[in-house]
Amino acid sequence: MAATLTTANRLRGIALAVLLSACTSTPENQLVSLPVPPTTASAALQSAPEREHVRILASYGGTYDNARLQTMIEKTVDRLVAASERPNLKYKVTILNSPAINAFALPNGHLYVTRGLITLANDKSELASVLAHEMGHVIADHAAIREDQARQAALISHVVSDVLSDPEMGALALAKSKLTLASFSRAQEFEADGIGIGISARAGFDPFGAWRFLTDMQRNADIKSGSGDGRAADFLTTHPATPERAQNALANARQFSGPGAGERDRDEYLAALEGLPYGEDPSEGFARGRQFLHPKLGFTFVAPPGFVLDNTAQAVLGLKGGDEAMRLDVVSVPAAQSLPDYLKSGWIERVDPASVEEFTVNGFPAATATASGEDWSFRLFAVRFGSDVYRFIYAARNRTAQVDRSFRESVMTFRRLSLKEREQVHPLRLKIVTVRPNDTVESLAGHMTSVGHALERFRALNGLGPNDAVKPGTKAKTVTD
Repeated sequence: MAATLTTANRLRGIALAVLLSACTSTPENQLVSLPVPPTTASAALQSAPEREHVRILASYGGTYDNARLQTMIEKTVDRLVAASERPNLKYKVTILNSPAINAFALPNGHLYVTRGLITLANDKSELASVLAHEMGHVIADHAAIREDQARQAALISHVVSDVLSDPEMGALALAKSKLTLASFSRAQEFEADGIGIGISARAGFDPFGAWRFLTDMQRNADIKSGSGDGRAADFLTTHPATPERAQNALANARQFSGPGAGERDRDEYLAALEGLPYGEDPSEGFARGRQFLHPKLGFTFVAPPGFVLDNTAQAVLGLKGGDEAMRLDVVSVPAAQSLPDYLKSGWIERVDPASVEEFTVNGFPAATATASGEDWSFRLFAVRFGSDVYRFIYAARNRTAQVDRSFRESVMTFRRLSLKEREQVHPLRLKIVTVRPNDTVESLAGHMTSVGHALERFRALNGLGPNDAVKPGTKAKTVTD
């Protein structure tokens, strides 16, 4: 599986590593994903590709049914396949109902593209570059190669676990295995980029679409990370830095033609995006600034000031720069087990027993405790809501009294949504407008009052650099509720 977005996945990984570095599983407590995935047929009766398909649907919000988009993408895929090195391959396209910016392909030719990626692209050539990139992974048989590498890494890890009497050597062995996998994956990604750009160009699309899209992905990732540079954690990531890929894509495109050659079909593409949901589907929970709402599960809360929220299938993650993080998930805890006992049950290590206290959050039973790590300090909350327990895990590199107070104030905002609030929740949607003579980037972004970082998001959505202006008569994407 090839991840198309690197920085957002790194952010999720960083937050998960920080918040779960001390976690262990306990047999009596079962993690419940947010939201609960739909039940599926018995895994024993499914083939490996079928099981992977079900897993992908559960992780990415299921399918997004849109006949117009489906037809457009399938026609694009047909053109790309005909121009590829393996025109005999057959692909099945699934649009995933997720705001994540991602696309991937299984070895059996099943192509997946998220609603979020379709939203970010600005023309057919940009979308084609992503689809062709994923075809490149299939053509180069990268899945089988990665499986072999994973087996080798698992073997190394097993050997290391048997020689933990020498931690330094164990750490060195693991680091080497990670370097090998990371380096190999980077090579795969660059190879797939090259194959994909060639396919797009031969199919008649603008080969510079990959460069433009990768550039927009970086702008979008910078917004999510809250910084101007998302490259700090690139060295051991499983995918190359987006800026590197963008520059490589630009060099590859120049081998085929100069800028402006090939089809883009921007107006037709944008017309197909009119009314497309933007961000999370409310049925799966969504963020409005710092507030998270989940109409299906019936709750809401507000993150501490400065946090950027990211809703995943397993948890709600939040980051504030590189110094504070949070995670909210749901677990099934026996009713007979008290919340203080649960906090001390071992699901997270190094809990201070003296810090455990009981209280209530808007009428719901709750408990809190602190825990410590090497570089991070944790404030834990468990809130019993219905038959489940909601876990708030806040982390800070320097958990001062003020920071700790902001964590407590955040969990105290947890409450039940009223029926009226649930009914009034609607998704944000894309609105395609024609730029008028007096319109500016600032004036158009000013209408996007329901999204954070509206100016930066407008630029990223429309492929505009920091100094680019909108042109009268052209189309632009805006977000409305």
